[in-house]
Order: sequence, then structure tokens, then C-alpha cells
Amino acid sequence: VQLVESGGGSVQAGGSLRLSCAASGLDFSNYCMGWFRQVPGQEREGVAVISGDGRTNYADSVKGRFTISRDDAKNTLYLLMNNLKPEDTAMYYCAAGNCLWEGSERSPESYQYWGQGTQVTVS
Repeated sequence: VQLVESGGGSVQAGGSLRLSCAASGLDFSNYCMGWFRQVPGQEREGVAVISGDGRTNYADSVKGRFTISRDDAKNTLYLLMNNLKPEDTAMYYCAAGNCLWEGSERSPESYQYWGQGTQVTVS
């Protein structure tokens, strides 16, 4: 299984970025997919996740600003980030898992496969 993130970068506060995650080696449409972020010295945080049938769950800090989506035909996961804030600065990771949609879907422990991450810096 390989997950490759792209689309990170540096942006001014109020700007937008779209992250992409290209997946291979797994039956993509049957997996929960998620975006997580981590700042050095802090725990990894579940930002947004999407089930195989399109249900979504967002962290309160990004609701109304971030949108997660998936294209199963392209085996690709996206995260559209609008109105970015300095506190969104982090390494962003894509993850895939056989999650149970029962309250633990944004927990990193629910995900078995991880990408290498892409840095997002908001100033």
C-alpha cells in the first residue's frame, strides 16, 4: 500500500490550498480515508475523514473551512482548505483504514496505512 500526498506549501492567512493523496495497492473504495495533522511535540490530530460510502466527520476547528472528498475512480483523496489560519500550520498526513463509523473514525488508531506527509505553513 502506498499513499502519496501533494499540494502542501506556504500561504498567507485567509488563503486556500488543496491537498491530494494518491493511493495504490488497496481496494480504495472500501476504505475509510482521512487527513490528519501534527505539530512537533503534539499528538497527531484527525482533521477530516470520509467513509467508503461518503460519510464525513470534521474536527470542530476546521468545520466550515475544510472539505474532504474522494474520487474512487482515481483512487485519490482530497482536502480543500479555505480561510487558512496560522494555527493550521502542521504536517498533514493521508491515512487509510478499516474504520468503524462509531465515534472512533477520527482516531489515528483506526488507520492502518499512512503517507509521508506534506507540510502546510500559514503565516
